[in-house]
Amino acid sequence: MIRVVMLLFSILFMTWFQPAQAQGQDARDAFVAGEYDAAFAGVAADHGPDACAFGARTLLAKAISGETQPPEALLMAALGEAESALAVQPGHIEGRLQKAIALSLLARPMSLRDARDSGYGEAARQLAESVLADDPQNAYAHGFLAVWHIEVLNRGGFLGAMMMGASVDAAEAHYAAAMAASPGDASLHWQYARALAALSAWRYRKQITTALDAALAAPVDSELERVMQARARTLSSAMATGTSRDVEAMAKLML
Repeated sequence: MIRVVMLLFSILFMTWFQPAQAQGQDARDAFVAGEYDAAFAGVAADHGPDACAFGARTLLAKAISGETQPPEALLMAALGEAESALAVQPGHIEGRLQKAIALSLLARPMSLRDARDSGYGEAARQLAESVLADDPQNAYAHGFLAVWHIEVLNRGGFLGAMMMGASVDAAEAHYAAAMAASPGDASLHWQYARALAALSAWRYRKQITTALDAALAAPVDSELERVMQARARTLSSAMATGTSRDVEAMAKLML
């Protein structure tokens, strides 16, 4: 069976973190401001599952805030934090989601063969599906899987999609479920639009434009959300002025 790696899915999860330490509010404030080193330092001494998952989220936020593929060492550190959360609490929701994101980003620069051999893409999908098994209305797991289905089509073609059971219809269903649970999330809209644009900017122009418009209209309350919204604005401009081929090439490079 072909295991298809996701190009990326970089949604960061802020909803469930409830820090146990007094400095937790400072760490959350630093995260919102985009001060990721300070945010990570604020929970580094806490080895509970919430703090470790927050540490993973913080490192991943730092990773995707850049314009190029994040350093492997940073992604491995994030993966380690997520795995530390799961070592303490194997069913930890955010720990599973952050691990899925770290794995997908680690697989992004790999060749299809190397990604297949690593198993990272398949493991990431299984993690997101396990979250939905426990929390069927989880917007972020739905968003992750919406992009996963599109990336299978993009990287694996018809054969890969058929073997993996991937389809645009399934992607649309997951995206709709994500929107029902969290309609005002700019990152969810952005990631779906970017994935579709990388697949076919011409065929899915209407859906891409709708998702980008929703991302641009969404309220943002963190530096990370502002970065995602700025990328949506850049892609929206390219959709208006560039060729479909240019848009697809741009979308494949964007985080």
